[in-house]
Amino acid sequence: MPATVTDHHSNGSLSIPRTSSDGGTPNGTLTPTAGQSLPTRSWSPSESTIVQDGDRDAQVQLQNLTDQLKVENRIKEGAENLLQMPLTDALRTEVELELATARQKIQSIQRSMEAVTGRGVRKRSNETAGGGKRKFTGQPLIPPTHWKEDGAERDDFRSAMHQANSAIKALLLLSRQHPHSHSNSAMPSPSTSPSTSSLPNPATATETELNRARIGTMNKLIGILQRNLRVRYELDVAEVVHAILPSLADKATKQARATAYRLVRHSLVDTHSVQRLGEQDLDWYMVKSLCRDKQHTVEKEQVIKLIRAVVEIGSERLPTHSAIGSGNVPLSDAVMRALIAVAEYPEDPFKPICVQTLTEILLIDIELMARTGGIRVLLHALAEGPLEMAPLLAAAFLHIIDSPRTRAYLHPGTDLEIALTGITDAYGKGSEHTERIKGCARIVSSMLRTWSGLMYCCINDKSAIRVVVDCLTVPSLETREIILDMFFDLLNIKPPEWHRAFIDGRRLTMYRRSRTSVELQPSDIPQRPQDTLKLTDQYIALLILVFTKAGLLDALTSMFEESSVGSALSRKATLLMAEVLQKANQVLPLSIAAKIQALPRVFSLASDYNDNEHRIVGSSALSSIDSFNRHRSRLQPTVKDNSRPRANSVEESVRRGQRAVEQDKLKMKMQMDDKTFQGNLLDTQVMLTKDHTKWSFDTLQDLVEGPLHNPKRMEEAIKVSRHIKKLMAFFHPFAHRFSDLPKSKANLRWVRLGCSLLNALMASSDGIRFLQEDEFLAQVVKSFAQLDPFNPTPTSDPIFSKKRMGETLTSGYFEMLGTLSKRKEGLELLEKFKLFTAFYHLSELRGREDLIMGIIENLDYSIDGHSRIVLSKALTSSHKHIRLWVTTHLGGLIRGSQTANAWTLRLLLTQLYDPALEVRELAVRFLEEACESTDVLQMVVEMQPTLDHLGEVGHPLLLKFMSTPTGFRFLYAAEYIEREMELWFHERNLHYVVHIEVFLAKAFSDNPTEEEDDMLAFDGIVPPHFYGVMAKTDLGCEVLQEKGHFAEFAHFIRRHGLESEDQDLILKLKSVLWAVGNIGATERGLPFLEEEEIIPAILEIAEQSLVLSVRGTCFFVLGLISSTPQGAEILDDYQWEATLSPLGLPTGLCVPLDVDKFVSIPPWDCVASESLDDTRLAPPESDEETEVMTAIYNLANTVIANSASRSLTKMKSKPEYRHIFSSPSMFYRALHTISTQKYRLPVRRYIFDLFNIELDADVVRQLSECAISLRAPQAAQKPAEPRPKQRDTVQFRRRPVRQHVSESEEEESDVEEKEVAAKKRRAPVMSLRPKSRIIGFS
Repeated sequence: MPATVTDHHSNGSLSIPRTSSDGGTPNGTLTPTAGQSLPTRSWSPSESTIVQDGDRDAQVQLQNLTDQLKVENRIKEGAENLLQMPLTDALRTEVELELATARQKIQSIQRSMEAVTGRGVRKRSNETAGGGKRKFTGQPLIPPTHWKEDGAERDDFRSAMHQANSAIKALLLLSRQHPHSHSNSAMPSPSTSPSTSSLPNPATATETELNRARIGTMNKLIGILQRNLRVRYELDVAEVVHAILPSLADKATKQARATAYRLVRHSLVDTHSVQRLGEQDLDWYMVKSLCRDKQHTVEKEQVIKLIRAVVEIGSERLPTHSAIGSGNVPLSDAVMRALIAVAEYPEDPFKPICVQTLTEILLIDIELMARTGGIRVLLHALAEGPLEMAPLLAAAFLHIIDSPRTRAYLHPGTDLEIALTGITDAYGKGSEHTERIKGCARIVSSMLRTWSGLMYCCINDKSAIRVVVDCLTVPSLETREIILDMFFDLLNIKPPEWHRAFIDGRRLTMYRRSRTSVELQPSDIPQRPQDTLKLTDQYIALLILVFTKAGLLDALTSMFEESSVGSALSRKATLLMAEVLQKANQVLPLSIAAKIQALPRVFSLASDYNDNEHRIVGSSALSSIDSFNRHRSRLQPTVKDNSRPRANSVEESVRRGQRAVEQDKLKMKMQMDDKTFQGNLLDTQVMLTKDHTKWSFDTLQDLVEGPLHNPKRMEEAIKVSRHIKKLMAFFHPFAHRFSDLPKSKANLRWVRLGCSLLNALMASSDGIRFLQEDEFLAQVVKSFAQLDPFNPTPTSDPIFSKKRMGETLTSGYFEMLGTLSKRKEGLELLEKFKLFTAFYHLSELRGREDLIMGIIENLDYSIDGHSRIVLSKALTSSHKHIRLWVTTHLGGLIRGSQTANAWTLRLLLTQLYDPALEVRELAVRFLEEACESTDVLQMVVEMQPTLDHLGEVGHPLLLKFMSTPTGFRFLYAAEYIEREMELWFHERNLHYVVHIEVFLAKAFSDNPTEEEDDMLAFDGIVPPHFYGVMAKTDLGCEVLQEKGHFAEFAHFIRRHGLESEDQDLILKLKSVLWAVGNIGATERGLPFLEEEEIIPAILEIAEQSLVLSVRGTCFFVLGLISSTPQGAEILDDYQWEATLSPLGLPTGLCVPLDVDKFVSIPPWDCVASESLDDTRLAPPESDEETEVMTAIYNLANTVIANSASRSLTKMKSKPEYRHIFSSPSMFYRALHTISTQKYRLPVRRYIFDLFNIELDADVVRQLSECAISLRAPQAAQKPAEPRPKQRDTVQFRRRPVRQHVSESEEEESDVEEKEVAAKKRRAPVMSLRPKSRIIGFS
């Protein structure tokens, strides 16, 4: 709402109310002093397009507003036209937002134009009436306090824009320190700019006061930019930079420079703002800031943050269809070399963040990194540390290696091998080198777990892998154990828990299976079968092949030979060898595994009768391997199968035998004569005392489990001796005998006795009659009634209180009631005593989950009745955690049942509609596991559940349904197949690739992921693929044939199989390969591949593709194709052999017989080299300047740097040289040199300190002039070599392309050429080679 200035009279003082967010008062009125008569008018505070300045002419403002109105009208028209075209929802929303913004701006500009026009008319009328302009001599109407402190509220845009403009004006005012600048500037004086009234006068203030004022103003402006994103878009970065230039000068404090860099960083919002920043002369300020010492940490931190912001916001990341690393980072070579110098200097605290920044630049713009020497620095950082950066650097370089375009920037066989130096240089280093070796082993492990790393390490006949393997043969190397551990980790070998005893040389016969590991209990969550081979196994099969060819087994044999006695290290090598043989036997084809199992060198040692020591070593090794294999099968814990017990399984016959034995024992116990029976009744002591501790428990148990199952004996015990009555009285809740016993392991036997007693009672009619008449069940019901919140007579200590349930045997009553629910007679008793009614009431009690769990866990559901109703009621409890627990219990019931039960499956299907996502996910998992059984799957499909609401969660379940003919028809009728097929063809194929590659990376990761659920969902087994599941049914194959998708896949593979540049096509190629592989993994789908003859094309890609990850995809896909006997036969014709199970069935693993052909990469020539600047400078004009520059060039050479620095120090002290060190042109020559050649950070700092020139705006302007004036004539410059790509984005001081010159050529110096060049005074071009003299020779 516009504020109005009204005419009020007061007693001579001006009342300034507290300002509101729009720059006015809270009620929108301002009160002037008495005697002043201001006309009443309406004004719009601080429009974004108006600078409210009394000195600005209204016509100029009107012209600016008209121009901006034209721009906004064009934006509006463009947006309206765009909305008439077909757009995606996201793009349409964005365009509508832009249209609304443009309309808003048009209205704002129109109001501003009206306000300016009205103000001009009123101003002229006032001047005519008053005879001149009225001046206001009091305090400003808007005091400086209109800046909001602490950002308590968000400023509205208009006032924020006004505040930002005022802050920039204030900074410009503070920069005017010379009298002549006042006349040339149209900026307002302090009296007319309200926001600057409290600022010091630049003409009279000290430098400290000016710095303090600048920092305060910049901090306020930063606060405004942080709170208002739109202001950042409206501000021109060039204006901001112009305002803060004095704060970047050397005269300013480090805090002022740091705040200035921070302000510039907050001004950057998009690529346009970064381009505008690149047009300003900021390079030399940033270069000098990066060269400063540790005392200027605060400034250095902000300049690095600014560089990171430029990289993040301004980098031109080319579209995904372009090659990796072909983007453009808008940093000049000068800034890059300064950043690289910091990253290279080990003592600089900012080294890690600079290395990280350079790594990010490497992935965006590899050409810039190669030209400025950044790749070399990152390779050294990979080898030398910091260790925490190694995984990041290794991942970046592995990404670079994958593509042929980017790996051409590395020298094959030398560059990345620098990562191995931690292992190869370990000889003689001692134990202090251990951490570095561990870090290096982690890097090597991460490299060999990726396709790019493995294939790169296989170049030059696996030289890199051979180097690591050969380190095992160096006898005195103490750190070989780390390398052995690395191989254990790489091959995914988990040594058994007794492996330590094996390594220590102790006998393994003393070890037995631990009682807990005899039969590992299945977890509540469904798990996959343990013996299923995975994608990771196929990769491990390839690793074993590569390692054995690189001599791993021979190296391990060499470790045996070191000592005939044996050591812990040699036994660990034996353990590794035994595990490798075991693994090879599991994952490799028999023909290949047999060659590895032969162990020719070990057998030759064992059979060497000429050398006893060799025989001992060989025999011991073979004996140890044999002992390991024998004890492994004996000591390995067996995991209990989670699947349902099958009636026709081998175990079933054993179970039948056990049941027959138990029945025979029971018959023998029941046959007891009268005298013995009466004697046993007396021996129990039940008739003599109520103290249960004096009872003979064993006799009592034998009676209950034996003779009392005989109806005659039970009748005698009930009616004649009244033995049962006294025994049952012990279990009555209100007797406080059984119910008060503490819950301990010893006392749990009384719970088991109670259950046995109830079983015996229900075995006879007298027993059932006794239970109907006894108080036991009635007292249990009354005990439950004590928990009723509406009970008229509440009890202070109920029998089933939470405390008693946890501490006493009260919880045992639920087991007893569960025993009753197993028989029809027992269920009738429970109904008669209204116990189920009590259960329903208990399930509604708040905070008594223990009771609900006790009921659900112990009830038997085999008989249809109230028990199942109680279960279904608990499944729909109002508490999510209860529903989760009961769903898990239901899943256990389904898993444990021998036959498919419709009622359990129906209940589980009900859980698919639960409001909680976790419950739905759990139900889907259990249902998916249950559907592994064909009869269960058939039953579930016949129920025809609706699963559309589950979204992605229900996707695996629907794929299960699709794998059966009935399910496929059901889903086809529901139009699911049609819809899903289109989705997979256009989108989900690509998602599948990302999904599977992410999980493979996690499976191979050194740091296991914390997301257990994610790993469970994948755990290395190929996830179901829509097309693969379709191919399992005849109807699915028909639909696939009709759609013609497979023909399109085959055409795409043939056309783009060897694509190596376009990332979009490469991703699509992988997705198509996975689809074809999954179709080929089924017997019905394989004819599609044969018909299109696509298998040879896939084999060609696997062996010839230049993109290594595509080769890896083909490797896995060929494994899928080998999953069927026919597929394995076809691949066998092409020299790819499938691994078979002991029964001769394919396992889905497949390896090439010629491994070298598969893992070899075509050689390449490195295109990257640091290059000298092709912008040659004209030679110095005097001998003194030439000498100084030659000495500066020599500082780059570490051999002669010390003498060069001494020469420079001497020159600086001589009068004839002194003017050189204050010359801007010579200063520019020095800066040009350090921006085009490699100089270490201390040397760069020394060169800056050498010159008596302080950087400020004037000096930077002179440097820009020197850049033009000192440039050598075009004729003198050699033509530059063509570059791989053009860099057309505006950069910080963009430089032309330079010739590529190798490092060795750069550092070489030819003395004769130097002498000739020195004689030529006016040479057209000055050589930039370092000057060196060989002393001692003429």
